Amino acid sequence: MRPTTVISFLGSTLDASKFGPSRWMKWRPSVGLCMHEDLRVDRFVMIHGNLHSRLADYVAEDIASVSPETRVERHILDFNDAWDFEEVYGKLLDFARELAIDPDAEDVLVHITTGTHVAQICLFLLTEAHYLPGRLLQTQPKRGTTEAAGTWSVIDLDLSRYDSIATRFASESAESSSFLKSGIETLNPAFNTMIDEIEQVASRTRAPILLMGPTGAGKSQLARRIFELKKLKRQMVGSFVEVNCATLRGDSAMSALFGHKKGAFTGAAADRPGLLRSADGGMLFLDEIGELGLDEQAMILRAIEDKRFLPVGADKEAQSEFQLIAGTNRDLAACVAEGTFREDLYARLNLWTFALPGLSERREDIAPNLDYELDRYAEREGERVTLNKEARADYLAFALSPAARWSGNFRDLAASVTRMATFSPKGRIDVQAVAKEIERLKRLWSDGGQGGDGLERWLSSEALADLDPFDRVQLAYVVQTCATCRSLSEAGRKLFAASREKRASTNDADRLRKYLARFGLGWEDFRGHR
Repeated sequence: MRPTTVISFLGSTLDASKFGPSRWMKWRPSVGLCMHEDLRVDRFVMIHGNLHSRLADYVAEDIASVSPETRVERHILDFNDAWDFEEVYGKLLDFARELAIDPDAEDVLVHITTGTHVAQICLFLLTEAHYLPGRLLQTQPKRGTTEAAGTWSVIDLDLSRYDSIATRFASESAESSSFLKSGIETLNPAFNTMIDEIEQVASRTRAPILLMGPTGAGKSQLARRIFELKKLKRQMVGSFVEVNCATLRGDSAMSALFGHKKGAFTGAAADRPGLLRSADGGMLFLDEIGELGLDEQAMILRAIEDKRFLPVGADKEAQSEFQLIAGTNRDLAACVAEGTFREDLYARLNLWTFALPGLSERREDIAPNLDYELDRYAEREGERVTLNKEARADYLAFALSPAARWSGNFRDLAASVTRMATFSPKGRIDVQAVAKEIERLKRLWSDGGQGGDGLERWLSSEALADLDPFDRVQLAYVVQTCATCRSLSEAGRKLFAASREKRASTNDADRLRKYLARFGLGWEDFRGHR
């Protein structure tokens, strides 16, 4: 028989009584629920404020006298306003996250008879959303008698009916001490040191920050957390403006970034302020800044240094005070050497540069990030889903093994958790769900079982079947290079860097074009994939 844990507020009115024999003639919910022969309470988690500490001592003594096997565990929780939903829910959510509970080893009952109506509603919502993994317990006096025990009943709910309510009140609680890590207790020493440095930089300067790292390493999320930290410290009053530079091309890039005047070009039917103006007083995050053209880079540099820029078609400069955070998965130093990135802009950005490692380089952080993704799912969907012990052990054993490539980094992990949670409607992810997800990940990372070279993205199965292994290895390298370059000429220079030095005249682009044509590929196939 599994032990039973009861979580309950101390009833400041219902549990109070005069000390003396007459108190046993009164129904007191906290004492009464420990007096039932058919309800053994092994652990009684009593929530109360400092104001009611004497009453808590008194009630704990009476519980010990009627139920010596019950261990009373007291938790102090003070509210500035016990009728404020936001405050009560937030503090109870923090309490629920910190409370040591093992739903696989104990039965949990959440007592909703005592406490204010707001507290009772919040306990209901937390239980309904599986933050408190148990059932609701209701007690009441036995009418027409002076019996102290009263009656009790367990409430089973059809939780699906209340998803919209849970979602409405499931707001994010206060973050832990490491604000930039979103409360995740990361274990990787190098990453933790880097985050500590970023926190100091973010708090003390408005200079540009450059975040480098592979796609999915968390650059966008970290940039937003830096903004929120500065906002929290009242160092910033404007908005967070994010743009993926890979989506900006030609005149539209200039217009999107710097704005334009009405009539500046065909289709400019009205003035457009631009992203730099929108970030005035706030933060501008330029993700994949290495994808910007040289002209846009020059204007960005001036906007950083002088806080001024010229909108398209304007004869008067605009101003904007913003902090820039740039993100990239490219080696900008190599781009400078190749002539695709301005050296002066790189020098300006390189004051504070931080390289975010991929998930495969931080495997010790997979476990806490797994919990974080489960929390995000609960906040997003309004339903708490957990892993049982065996399922968690199986998942982590695979996640930490060399077989787990984590090529998409944290995006792969987030998607994996979402899939498992979606396929576990009862709120518990079991070993079968984990086994199926592991197979999905293996298929995802094996690129259809063809050695992980990614050619299935570009060629049909018939064309792949006709390839010799030698040609396949060579073609895979060529395709990967083309997918990361901005032009046919750039790809040609990279692929033929050694041989081109030995020829008087070169046409690397034409040479590469002919090579790709042998396999039915053209440069247009790679547009939009960089």
